Amino acid sequence: MGNARVGFTVTKKIGNAVVRNRVRRRLREVVQHADVILQGCDLVLIGRAGTRQRSFDALVADFRRAVKLCQKSI
Repeated sequence: MGNARVGFTVTKKIGNAVVRNRVRRRLREVVQHADVILQGCDLVLIGRAGTRQRSFDALVADFRRAVKLCQKSI
């Protein structure tokens, strides 16, 4: 299996460029801090309005849970 690829997308509905970039940076940090094995996976994380207000620890926990569910379905 190859390396994981992770993409990030945040629409203009979320806010201006500064806000969208902040959400994108938070999502990148979530992936780095999650400490999960993503080998051979292609993921796209979609930044929603709640991403700005949600605590960082909650975002990491959500990401770990989502990856675990995906790995079970494979």
